[in-house]
Amino acid sequence: MWIEDFSTYLAAKFDWKRLKFMRDWSKKHYWIVGASEGLGLALAKKMSEAGASLILTARNEARLKEIASSLPNEAEVLPLDITDLNAVRRSAKTLKNVDGYVFLAGAYWPMSAQDWDIEKATSMIDVNLIGALNTLDVILPTFMEKNSGHLVFTGSLAGYRGLPGAVGYGSSKAAIANLSETLRYDLKNTAIKVQLINPGFVKTRLTDKNKFKMPQIMTPEAAAGKMFSNMNKNNFSSSFPAPFSWLFRVSRVLPDSIYFKLF
Repeated sequence: MWIEDFSTYLAAKFDWKRLKFMRDWSKKHYWIVGASEGLGLALAKKMSEAGASLILTARNEARLKEIASSLPNEAEVLPLDITDLNAVRRSAKTLKNVDGYVFLAGAYWPMSAQDWDIEKATSMIDVNLIGALNTLDVILPTFMEKNSGHLVFTGSLAGYRGLPGAVGYGSSKAAIANLSETLRYDLKNTAIKVQLINPGFVKTRLTDKNKFKMPQIMTPEAAAGKMFSNMNKNNFSSSFPAPFSWLFRVSRVLPDSIYFKLF
């Protein structure tokens, strides 16, 4: 009997397909910002199945309650407009015992310079960047005080370099990458883990706005699987899917003349 029990324990701890040590999520309490649909919802399901208890944030309280009741493990809802700093700060007491934070909130419209729309551009910056700063305002001091925590930011392949038709969105994701790198430097001598995860195209209501072909577009469930796998690792940055992501990583070292012709 003890052999069967030990085998069950090992199966829970290891991904035998990849022979990688998996974290124990059964005692973890994570705050997911942007959990009502798409990649955020898929990741919430994945983490709940792994045993994590969750705090789910988005603006739609009814939708969050519906999701929380459907998850296999404990989940509570914290409806917020993350662009409202005062509203976010009022939620601070709810977040005292959180072990980790995953920022997935996003706003997106395809926009070129010829289609300039200041309201849409500002909205993308407000949600994708200011929303991250506002939520960090309540979670980072808590992590600093107890010298532990896990900060996970959702960037994008669009954040590597400028892309046509990505005014606003690309800038916000480049800023998230810079923010993550800065936090990684500043917190390197603490027990706070910082990660930046850069997905490619994920089929959601946001990418449904695109009229162009999206190479290697992933379902939210497939992207959540990749994201959760990376959250179990110790590396700072990860990008997917391969080989599409390789093109963007290489683009960083291309001379401008070659880059602009290529893209």
